[in-house]
Parts: sequence; C-alpha cells; structure tokens
Amino acid sequence: MYDEFLKHNGIDCLLVNSTNEYLVEYNTLEENSRYHLTKFSGSTGDALLTKDKIFLFVDGRYHIQADNEVDLKKVTVVKLQTGQTFTEEIAKKVPPNATVGVVAKKNSQARVEAFEKLFKVKLIDADPFEDNNIKKVNNFEEISVSYTGKSTQEKIIELQKTLRENEAFLFTNLEEVSYLYNLRDFSQTYAVNILGKAFVTKNSDKLFTQENMQELYKTLNAFNGKIFVDKSSVNAKDYSLIKQKAATLEVSPLKKMKAIKTESEISHYKQAFEKTDSAMFAIREYIENNENLSELDIALQLEKEFKHFGAKGLSFKSIVARDKNSALAHYSKSSPDEILKEGSLVLIDCGAFYEGGLATDITRVFVKGEPDKLQKKVYTTVLKAFLNAFNYDTTANFCGFDVDSLARKVFENNKIEGFQFNHGLGHGIGVSVHEAPPNLSQNEAAKIQITDNMCFTIEPGLYNQAHFGIRLENSCYFKNGKINSFSNMCYEKKLIDYDLLTAQEIEWLNKFEVR
Repeated sequence: MYDEFLKHNGIDCLLVNSTNEYLVEYNTLEENSRYHLTKFSGSTGDALLTKDKIFLFVDGRYHIQADNEVDLKKVTVVKLQTGQTFTEEIAKKVPPNATVGVVAKKNSQARVEAFEKLFKVKLIDADPFEDNNIKKVNNFEEISVSYTGKSTQEKIIELQKTLRENEAFLFTNLEEVSYLYNLRDFSQTYAVNILGKAFVTKNSDKLFTQENMQELYKTLNAFNGKIFVDKSSVNAKDYSLIKQKAATLEVSPLKKMKAIKTESEISHYKQAFEKTDSAMFAIREYIENNENLSELDIALQLEKEFKHFGAKGLSFKSIVARDKNSALAHYSKSSPDEILKEGSLVLIDCGAFYEGGLATDITRVFVKGEPDKLQKKVYTTVLKAFLNAFNYDTTANFCGFDVDSLARKVFENNKIEGFQFNHGLGHGIGVSVHEAPPNLSQNEAAKIQITDNMCFTIEPGLYNQAHFGIRLENSCYFKNGKINSFSNMCYEKKLIDYDLLTAQEIEWLNKFEVR
C-alpha cells in the first residue's frame, strides 16, 4: 500500500512519529501520524513501516492498551521493558542494509544522530499520514509576575549574561518558550504552551510565532556567529538550517532555569494543589454517594469539579478506569458502558491548570463499597512504596534514579504474584504535566541531581491485566533537604491493611490525611 511512497523517496522503511513539528509529547490525535497508521492512541510510541510489516513500539504504560487498540493482524506490537530504549529496539527491526526515512521536522537532531549510529538514515520532508489542513492559532495570555516570580526581561538578561557578541540561543521547546515569555494559551485542550520559537542574542531577543516563522528562518540565515541549540529539543529540519553555525548545549540553560521553581511558583503550586485536592475529594464523595455511575459519568463530573474550584482547563485527559481497565497505566476511554458495581475499584489520574499556568497532577484509587483482601494487599503495598520513596534519605546528594531504585526494592521485597511495576516512578511538572529535569526512573536522565525547588511526582503502581491496577501519585517539591508533598488528598482507610505496614511506615502515613 505504501510501496510507492517508499520507492519515490528512495527508502526501505519509514519511521512514523507520534509527535508534531514542535516535538510535543501530548500531541493531538489529529496531528499524530502514528495514530493514523496504527490506531494506537497513547501519548508516546512510534511505528516503523517496512515493505511488508508495521511495528509499533510502546513502553510498559501501554502494553495492554496497544494490544487492545491495534489490528494485531497488521501491526506487531513491540513491548519495551524497563531499561530498554526506543532507539535500540527500533534498530533491531530495521532490515539489514535498509535505509530508513525519518521525517526531519518530527524528530530531534539528537534522535537522528542516535539512529545514524545504528542504521542508514535519510531525512525527508514528506509525511504521508499528515493532515495539512489543520489550522493553528495562538491565543496569548500573559502570566503575572506574582505567579512567575521572574519577569521575561529578568529571564532574558540571565540568559544574555552567558553569551558573547557573536553568539545566540535558539529555543524551540514550547514549554521553554512559554516559560521564557511568561505566556500561556489556555484555549487549548490539555496544554497551555504557546506555539513559537525564540532567538536570543547578546543584545536582543525575538519571539517567532506560528504566524511569522518564515522570519525566523531569515534571521537564522542572516546571523553571523555561533548559535547554541539543545539537540534533544530542536528538530532535525531546524538544525539543518544552522548546521554550520550550530553549537551544542549539554543542557539548555532555559531548561535548567525552568526546572528550579521560584518561591512565587512554589506558592502558586501550593494553592493550585489545594484546589486540585478539593476537586478530587468532591469526586470521591460523588462516587461514594451515587449508584450506577459509569467511568464517563465520573470523568464529566470531575471536569465540573475542577472548574468549580477555579481551573482554567485540564492539564491532560483525566484517566478514570474501573477494575481491569485500571491495569492500563494510561487508559483514557472513560467509557459510558463501564459501570461501577459493589466492590469495584476506580483509579483516577487527573490534573488542571490555574491562573499561574502550571500543571497539577494527582492519582488516587477508590473502592465502591467494601474491598476484598487482594485489593487491600495491593493498595497497601503500593502505599508502602510511596511512603518509602517520599521519605528517601536526602542528606547526601540524591537523584531520581536512586529514589526509583528504592521503590523497586520495596516491591521486590513484597512481591505479589502477577502484579508488575512497569513504568518510571515519577516525572517533573511545570508548564507541562511532564517535564525534565527532574526525572525518577531507571533512565540516564534520572541521574541528574535533584536540587531545591525542583518539582516532581512520586507515583508507584502495581498492575495485573486479569485483576486491576493501583497507582498512588503525589506531586512533590524538594526544599531544605527534604521531599515535601503539594497534595494532602486523603488515602483510603478501608483499602489499607495496617498489618502489612511497619511501625515506621505507619508513623510516616500519620503525617497524611487518611479517611
């Protein structure tokens, strides 16, 4: 079916991406070429189209969902395990001596260079699955300095101090650009970043939006000097425009600045999570006091509660998953046909944006009526993992890799047959619901030191496709040598088996609300 496209472009395979030209993680399905090819709707994971096969690569969050959504007669699902990388697993499926077409604007320069070490790559402009009729419009709203703690000018001056006269920064990551200019677009669904790229020199700066992107290309061409870029966030097409002038940033200074929240941002986050907790507690009461509720009923009511408590929008599509559906870490259907019954578990993972334009994120698990022994055992074991990770000894320099390792050790020492922890322990939060640094996982990115005012989630989970999944997530911040929780939303007393907790864990738990 796609032989003519492969032949016309002189390639043997095509990498089909989930991202758009800005490399955003949570891309809309209408812009998601991988979805158009495979019908897999998860936020991450790309596909490899060969002359006779389609491979879909997904991490542990999506193993079950991918099997449920794709036509397994046409698509082979490649399920990555903890520690495996997309780059290496994709390379294993590339036929010997094959040339892989990579859409330049939908892959970072760093990723392209990683691919080039493993197989033949040809950068192409065309994407046969792209909808060229999608219109993008910015609706800017400036965020008050009372929320951000730094003005745009202060941030720019901080960047310019590191530049010489013939040097410049090119920033293309949407969260970084939105952060730099203290701008948000609340008209979007599940995102607030603006569509734009920034060019900062020693003496000037310019924001180029979707409407004047051609001006950026002229500016890049006219600049005679060194242009610093983060290869992990600049797409290969943009990089090709400055290739001879490009200088690599080990870490974007804007990424580092954004990761360490100001006192004003921490203060705003505390207020935002109070409202998030209130919305979550209201939905707990809604579930407790109503019968014959579907996943969709709960999701719709949850959005009403968020708006009631002042949210300007959701930070991602809420996950409302009952019983077996809760074993899908990123289940997103919220079905009208999935009705809570007596003894049903319901996992809710949700968050919102408020006036300060920062994303909140929380996960809780509730039970309709009384739980059974297995539900209590799994819930309590996940709670143990959270409590130990949250109380990690931070007296020495520590990183997310270490905290993730501790949570895995708790699960290893308290094994429950058939239940697995198949994703990272947590992620940074900020302008986007997922940002890095920090990162809490077994990846290299998680070995970066966590410092004061970094904000991140701790979200251990255990999942079994035949039964259910439990995930408990608190968004946290590091301050003055300890991990602190933004959220105080209660844990479910009827789901806790106190006999499985140590005296130390009970003492830790007593610092949280339990109802």
